[in-house]
Amino acid sequence: MNPQPTPPEAVPAATGTPAPSEPKPFKLHRRFDRTGRLLGDPAMERLAKARVIVFGLGGVGSYAAEGLVRSGIGQLTLVDFDTVCVTNGNRQLHATAKTVGKPKAELMAQRCKEINPDAQVQGLREFYRDELADQLLAPGSYDYVVDAIDNVKAKLHLLHRCVSLGIPVVSSMGAAARLDPTAIRVEDLCETHMDPFAKDIRKLLKRKYGVPTERPTGITAVYSIEQRRQPLSLRYDADDGFSCVCPNDNDFHSCEHRNQIDGSVAFVTSVFGMNAAGVVVRRLSQSR
Repeated sequence: MNPQPTPPEAVPAATGTPAPSEPKPFKLHRRFDRTGRLLGDPAMERLAKARVIVFGLGGVGSYAAEGLVRSGIGQLTLVDFDTVCVTNGNRQLHATAKTVGKPKAELMAQRCKEINPDAQVQGLREFYRDELADQLLAPGSYDYVVDAIDNVKAKLHLLHRCVSLGIPVVSSMGAAARLDPTAIRVEDLCETHMDPFAKDIRKLLKRKYGVPTERPTGITAVYSIEQRRQPLSLRYDADDGFSCVCPNDNDFHSCEHRNQIDGSVAFVTSVFGMNAAGVVVRRLSQSR
């Protein structure tokens, strides 16, 4: 007798719904090798998954964004309404002779993507204000906020919103009118001293929003203990004093809206920004 062939096993009918694919295990890219050797793979994976938003991309914020993307932050949103002015060239990372008149947010987003093509980077040409707060900073949307805004009204609203929503925030105080990068300090806002701008922020946050700034606020402040230097007149000011040469004026914030135009230098503003980035990276890289 010939043996009967064994019938094939029944194959389940396809349901049309593919099985969920397993997420790929994290693998550190070689571009972050040196950071990884300081922090380790688990910390680098946390940074790659972190969501950070930077408000203000000037002399402080542009360097903060640079420090964040070069440290492996995987999701960055960069917010600034302004365009590059020729006077930005001495201290702002995106400012060159070729970029005058171009939007800062777009320039920095492009730069960050060139540094880390795997990062999710969004540049938003917006000015933070009350009307856009829900859109720009929704509850639970970010793991950390970098405040590099120099408009007092906007800064106060942003800091109060971060405190109210429990979003960690690092805030730049007065970086202009200083020449000594070794005088920069990082402390809770309530501990700041010898910085008139930080003093005003403490006072106004308490008066306008009821934030008790006499005790720890949860707002990490980057500030300087160096005494402010008064701006000097220049020959091309002639008899008219300072004249704004920004390519695009706006209704929110411009040179013409300021009482005084202070001097500033890259080797101070950049250190403010890198200190802010350092605060974020150290905090987010820690195990939770």
